[in-house]
Amino acid sequence: MKRREGWVGVLFAMPWILGFMVFMAYPLLFSLYASFTNFSVLKPPKWIGLDNFTELAQDEVFHQSLWNTFLFVLGSVPLATVAAISLALLLNLKIKGQVYYRTLLFLPTLVPMVAQATLFLWIFNGEHGLLNEGLRSVGLIPPNWLSDPTWAKWTLVAIATWGCGHAMVIYLAGLQDVPVSLYEAAELDGASAWGKTRNVTLPMISPVIMFNVIMSVIGAVQVFAVPQVMFPGGAPARSTYMFAMYLYDNAFQNQRMGYASAMAWVMFVLILVLTLVSLRLSERYVHYGSN
Repeated sequence: MKRREGWVGVLFAMPWILGFMVFMAYPLLFSLYASFTNFSVLKPPKWIGLDNFTELAQDEVFHQSLWNTFLFVLGSVPLATVAAISLALLLNLKIKGQVYYRTLLFLPTLVPMVAQATLFLWIFNGEHGLLNEGLRSVGLIPPNWLSDPTWAKWTLVAIATWGCGHAMVIYLAGLQDVPVSLYEAAELDGASAWGKTRNVTLPMISPVIMFNVIMSVIGAVQVFAVPQVMFPGGAPARSTYMFAMYLYDNAFQNQRMGYASAMAWVMFVLILVLTLVSLRLSERYVHYGSN
């Protein structure tokens, strides 16, 4: 009877198992194999060993795209994290119209990526953009955001920070679980508002912060849609040419699927290392209620 029930369970799980094998496991294993081949999709793959990875080590465009992505992660993740936590703290206050403010601040995350990129192309337009018109109206000389290599990177960072609504909602949920008794004890000890935030709120939601930071890092390393629409080819001067953009161009523009597969595995290793580093740091800085 137990064996029969086991087979019934496997039978019910079979659609998911087949879907995982066909759409996840097989592409993953084939991409690993393709990374060691010269594969153009139109012809059968030809085994070349480590040549793709050797070429990556000498590819200046690859190095530049990797550096651009690193700068984007370094800029967007901390800013988006601070913005999301700050908004969550504000939205956690008991004020009139709280539900409407929460909805309003979450709405930007519902805008599709392509529409979002098109919107910011007009906002950051150097000549007639809404932002530059506003800066000129107060007597400032604004930069050309989309044509200057330095400011173009910060444009992408600003857009990533603008879309921090998902993390904000998760932080807001975490704030609901902080025991009120801890705030009352801190008030009895004479703690200020900042003291309560620093010594009570942040330690208590540190597991949530760790989760959001890891997810933000993974998303930032794979950033593609917005820079692809706003800065085709990584313009200006490849200053916005991200890792995923170069991977896409090699796979679908240059028909170098083997080379792109090698890049994908480098991305996987990079994300894995960053995640492990984050988990390692969490042992020191993350506080769990049971600890």
